[in-house]
Amino acid sequence: MSRVRSLTLAMAGVALLAPSTPPAAAPHPRAEPAARRAHPVAAPQMTPVPLRHADPVTPRRDADPAAAARHSRPVAPRRGADLVTPRHDPAAPHSDPDPAASRPPGPGAGRSADPVSAADLLARVRACTPVSRGRYRTDQGSRATVPVCGTRDAVFWKADMDIDCDGRPGRHCNARTDPHFSASTAFARSDGRPLSAEKLPYVVVPAPSAVWNYRSDGVRGGSVAAVVYRDRVRYAVVGDTGPGGIIGEASYAAAESLGIDPDPRAGGVPSGVTYIVFKDSAVTPVEDHEAAVAKGKRLAREFVNGDG
Repeated sequence: MSRVRSLTLAMAGVALLAPSTPPAAAPHPRAEPAARRAHPVAAPQMTPVPLRHADPVTPRRDADPAAAARHSRPVAPRRGADLVTPRHDPAAPHSDPDPAASRPPGPGAGRSADPVSAADLLARVRACTPVSRGRYRTDQGSRATVPVCGTRDAVFWKADMDIDCDGRPGRHCNARTDPHFSASTAFARSDGRPLSAEKLPYVVVPAPSAVWNYRSDGVRGGSVAAVVYRDRVRYAVVGDTGPGGIIGEASYAAAESLGIDPDPRAGGVPSGVTYIVFKDSAVTPVEDHEAAVAKGKRLAREFVNGDG
């Protein structure tokens, strides 16, 4: 009986232990997530969000480096293309200057590029409207016969040419060569020193007087002048003043440029020189002869072409 009971108890113990067997298989379901995690890549790779966050920009730059260059200056190519297109557009011929260029030149065309001749200037100063209150002598003791004439743009007179050799002493102009030599000039260089008569072409105007005051007609030291002798035109500046009653004088360099004997003792000419001084035309510095020539040519052309 005790054996049967013991066996019964043993069987009952086995029966009690039997339900615990299925839970022992539970590790198999738990292993499934582990197995899924071992192969998780396929599903996430198909998900769009991880791909966007993976690396959206780098592949494009690596694949097309030129795109970055285009983005660095995107407008220039477009503007260039836009600007070129109208130039080759059929509408462009409307602004084509060829029709005007094909017209025959009118009268006087091209004259503005030519230098003004002595004849041009002399024709322009044929008539005289006096601006002086009287007349000047050409030399001491001679009769006063020369008026200063004026237009809107210039003053002029016709006289002889005496040689002014004043200013800075040099080889040709000094106390030995000129008995009336003066080491000063009425107008000075930009550095304060006197002008050099033998280097700088300049003209001499009479000192202000009751007859005429050059300042009242826009004439100053450095004003540009055109000097005409025979068929020659040379440009100079106003560089000195002379006696109040005498007119007709220019520097050694001015005379030499016109082919006139520049010797201060025996040089010069007794008549035939025309001096035209342009109003309000002073060059700075006064010793800049190239500037005076350039300005003189322009003003002479305007004077000949104009009515002033």
